[in-house]
Amino acid sequence: MPARESRPTIHIPGTTSHTIVPRAGHSGEGTLRYLKAGSGAPLVLLHTVRTQAEHFRHLIPLIADRYTVHALDLPGMGYSEIVPGASYDEPAMRAGVERLLTELDLHDVTLVGESMGAVLALTTAADLPERVRRVVAVNTYDFRGGIARSSLLARVVVSGVLAPGVGPVIAGVEPRPALRAVLQGGLGDKSALRADYVDELLQVGRRPGYPVVARGVYQALPSLIAARSRYPGVKAPVHLVYGEKDWSRPSDREANRQLLPTADFTQVPKAGHFIALERPDVLADLLNTAA
Repeated sequence: MPARESRPTIHIPGTTSHTIVPRAGHSGEGTLRYLKAGSGAPLVLLHTVRTQAEHFRHLIPLIADRYTVHALDLPGMGYSEIVPGASYDEPAMRAGVERLLTELDLHDVTLVGESMGAVLALTTAADLPERVRRVVAVNTYDFRGGIARSSLLARVVVSGVLAPGVGPVIAGVEPRPALRAVLQGGLGDKSALRADYVDELLQVGRRPGYPVVARGVYQALPSLIAARSRYPGVKAPVHLVYGEKDWSRPSDREANRQLLPTADFTQVPKAGHFIALERPDVLADLLNTAA
């Protein structure tokens, strides 16, 4: 990773940071960064829109006794390399996840994703059935509106980022109060958003080229919705987890239950979209019970 890049301000006890370099002949690929911790069967964590591996800072210590955890920074996000001209549509993001599994030669993997990461966990499982043991999909971000359902402020911010002409400029302006308010709109317990985590996200947001990534991710929502067509191809057992106060509507949740009729289903009372931040204990219990 280039020396001029900033370093994370948050360290998760027991984790080490690693990278996966681009493959020869794949000019559009960038270096991927991931955190590793624990021992046991492999488990891969896939984060939400606008976050990074540190999104799972509270969950990793709770499961590292049972699993070898790999928490990936999705392409262009966190401290993974920003590649000029890269796509942030679902297939491109999925390719990054699949690189992690194949380059590390992981088998018998439990894929755990939240939000956008939940969509990628499901579509990766459909692509690589021989490597995936189980999928836990938390608050899948595959419905129209997405984060714009969070609040009026979120709708204004997302609409501005997506606007022609001024969108790239707005994407590069991210006041701390605005980021904090938008993220708190995804929480039942607002106090679960820690100040040091907001600081870390703001630091990543100042990386050269990151505003293009942020805009590309918001533009990719239609591809996440389209990816639902791949869900019936998942052969591994699936557990769908939703916060009671998630942005998804009951009809969105039921639609995914219809696509995945054998999936287990859990609704977490009073929780919002970012369950890994406010109720990591629920996810840990679910994962450790099945280890």
